[in-house]
Amino acid sequence: MIEVPATKFVKNFGQYREQVQREAIAITSHGRTSGYFLSEHEYMEYLQLKASSRKTYNVSELPDETISALATVEMDSAHDHLNSLMD
Repeated sequence: MIEVPATKFVKNFGQYREQVQREAIAITSHGRTSGYFLSEHEYMEYLQLKASSRKTYNVSELPDETISALATVEMDSAHDHLNSLMD
């Protein structure tokens, strides 16, 4: 991935619009990365990855159906021997 100062990116957008098809571009401002320029393909991959990632909740934010499912779940009897470890 290449890094480009924001001022250079703005002045040469056409060049970077072609280059982004080969690799992502980090846009910097005052020596720090402030964003990324991605091709449409990479952005779509990012959205799919984000949509398929695990969701985490604070207990108070759990959906009602998840709370109900957790309240009624039972461990498979094949694992009954693990209960003795809890004593």
